Amino acid sequence: MIADPKAPRPKIRILAYGPDSMVDQEIADLSAIRGYLGKWPVTWINVDGLGDVTTIALLGEMFDLHRLAQEDVVNVHQRAKAELFGKHYFIVARMTQLNEHLETEQLSMFLGRDYVLTFQEAVGDCFDPVRERIRKAGSRIRKAGPDYLAYALLDASIDNHFPVLEHYGERLEMLEDEVVLHPERQIVSQVHEVKRDLLTLRRVIWPLRETMNTLAREDTPFICAETRIYLRDCYDHVIQIMDLLESYRDIASSLMEVYLSSVSNRMNEIMKILTIITALFIPMNLIAGIYGMNFNPDRSPFNMPELNWFLGYPFALAMMATAAVAMFFYFRRKGWVGKHDSSSE
Repeated sequence: MIADPKAPRPKIRILAYGPDSMVDQEIADLSAIRGYLGKWPVTWINVDGLGDVTTIALLGEMFDLHRLAQEDVVNVHQRAKAELFGKHYFIVARMTQLNEHLETEQLSMFLGRDYVLTFQEAVGDCFDPVRERIRKAGSRIRKAGPDYLAYALLDASIDNHFPVLEHYGERLEMLEDEVVLHPERQIVSQVHEVKRDLLTLRRVIWPLRETMNTLAREDTPFICAETRIYLRDCYDHVIQIMDLLESYRDIASSLMEVYLSSVSNRMNEIMKILTIITALFIPMNLIAGIYGMNFNPDRSPFNMPELNWFLGYPFALAMMATAAVAMFFYFRRKGWVGKHDSSSE
């Protein structure tokens, strides 16, 4: 096992409880853990930080953890899975949180007959509601076994995905409005960022479906039949998250199509205006071109006699203006300019 040199040093916290009492404290000496094992109905040992391989190896020796499972704890790029070893159940899940960017963290869990051992990459998690329930006397979790604690931790990590997805749902709505109203170039990078985060969430959620199905259906001595009912509820939550995730991914993909369509429509409107302006000036150019020809009226009565008129110049300008106005109203009647009125046709 080789630890990441950037990983923080482990911080170990023990939460041992039964129906009538509980103990919650941090420990610095690993040998103190033995004083809790076998003396409490449920003992939860939580390790925050994977920067010390020696600590993980000592815990593995104390709980008789399989060597391959210990390697999976240190190598934090594991897919969600559930594996049954001789004296414990090894479960891997991933937690997500939103800071400046989407971050995922591996949760490694060992479920034994009277203990739950969890490993996290860093301090900070979504398990505070579970701890509050344990501290509350008379709660259901205080009367249940370690399998129910494992369910509660998995349920908290799964439900933590919903606010993350809600954030991306709101962001997609904002991007959709921006794409339709203001299809600027920087929106493309924002859409790609959302698609990349949704792909990361997909990689986190999809393996979790098979894991929860295994825990809910497989008959093992570490999980009782009543707890498997609750695990089936976790499986349903995973399916809901997957449905939301696929919907958001479809929306993100369609936003690119909407963006390209909006840009194309905007370009079409610009070309339409330019074409109309050009069309309005065509008769003016025709009239100006005719009266710009150098024919001498003195040589023939047909050689542009109106050039000698007193109102010849105003007459040419009036013809230009009349032609432009007539074409404008024609375009408007056809619906090419302004609002199209079908009743006028």
